[in-house]
Amino acid sequence: MKKILVSTALLAGVLSYAGGFRVSLQGVKQLAMAHTSAHAEDASVTFFNPAGMSFIPTKLSVVAGGFGASNKVTFQNLNTLQSTETDNPLGTPFYAAITYKPIEKLSVGLSVTTPFGSTVQWPETWEGKEMVQKLELKSFYFQPMVSVKLAPWLSFGASYIYARGVVDWDKAVTQFGGQVNIKDKKASGHGYGFGFYFRPDPKLDVSIAYRSAVDIKAKNGTASFQFPSQSIYSQLKLNSAGQDGFSGTLPLVEEYTIGLTYKVTPKWQVSADFNYHGWERYSKLVLDFDNAPIGNQADPTVLVSPKNFRNSKTFRLGTQYAFTNIIYGRLGAYYDESPYTNENFIPETPSFNTYVITGGVGFKLKQFGVDIAGGYAMPQYRDVNNANLGFYGQAKAKAFYFGLGVSYNPF
Repeated sequence: MKKILVSTALLAGVLSYAGGFRVSLQGVKQLAMAHTSAHAEDASVTFFNPAGMSFIPTKLSVVAGGFGASNKVTFQNLNTLQSTETDNPLGTPFYAAITYKPIEKLSVGLSVTTPFGSTVQWPETWEGKEMVQKLELKSFYFQPMVSVKLAPWLSFGASYIYARGVVDWDKAVTQFGGQVNIKDKKASGHGYGFGFYFRPDPKLDVSIAYRSAVDIKAKNGTASFQFPSQSIYSQLKLNSAGQDGFSGTLPLVEEYTIGLTYKVTPKWQVSADFNYHGWERYSKLVLDFDNAPIGNQADPTVLVSPKNFRNSKTFRLGTQYAFTNIIYGRLGAYYDESPYTNENFIPETPSFNTYVITGGVGFKLKQFGVDIAGGYAMPQYRDVNNANLGFYGQAKAKAFYFGLGVSYNPF
């Protein structure tokens, strides 16, 4: 089998306008505070840093939550003034986690999340139809983990990552007046994460974490072609159903995070994070079909498209205030860099430098907690100038999301 290489970064199941495919929706409480990470109050800390489990104040903690994410992208050709808007479905990422302390200094846990992904749907006949009509990328991370408390103020944690991925991509093949769907729903890969969590003072939490790159391998992918005449099938060496196979690898990038939370007063705390994403792994997209000669290389089954992503950063600032022992108010804001320049803008994963404002409310009822959060994204418009694709114009976007989470710390 030949290879399909779709080097990206981190995926999940909804939108992400700035950090490539990275979806900052892994904790409702965290989202309300700009998706900051240094919060060891319940099992939601596990995705951000497994070492934080050691500082959860109960032996058992269970959390779960989900989000709705709405986004629209508009592209305008400045020569024809024709404007095209996506019709993206509502994204629904989710998370769930459980932690337990069998002994005082040892914690174990399991986290299930959707940290990377993108779904974009353009009209079938739009001017960029040869690049994308619809593209859905998803990843599901299953992370068993362990944390050891090395000192009253310090812990170390590590996790193993098993990832499952989905690729479902429609694009036009105008040379033959048809369309191709590229799909694999059983891609998988492996990775790891580790981190340190510090509490040198009761007022200060510091989280330092690393999550590795994950290579999602598609071993049994299918490319399904549709043409006006079946006679084209034999020209392209397809089977009688118009299909060809492919295999490949989808690299998801690594992420470095430094976060801190400071309790200004017993009721008021401030949090900040810095994230660094290794996006330059997504240097090109290579589709290598088993038989179909629709490529652009010496081997006619190989289709190569440069992507030229670059590493990117995110800056986050959030706060929480306890109005009572039951009700908590939260606010936040963050800035997320796009991982590519205007000259490398691609409509299948539209990305923008983005400012995001977040907020939410939390309720604590003894062992139970309920959190509500929302975010409004303000992507900055882009002057698209991709000479390699012959794709020029102006792109803009708008997005908002909301989430509901629950937690249970029984003992």
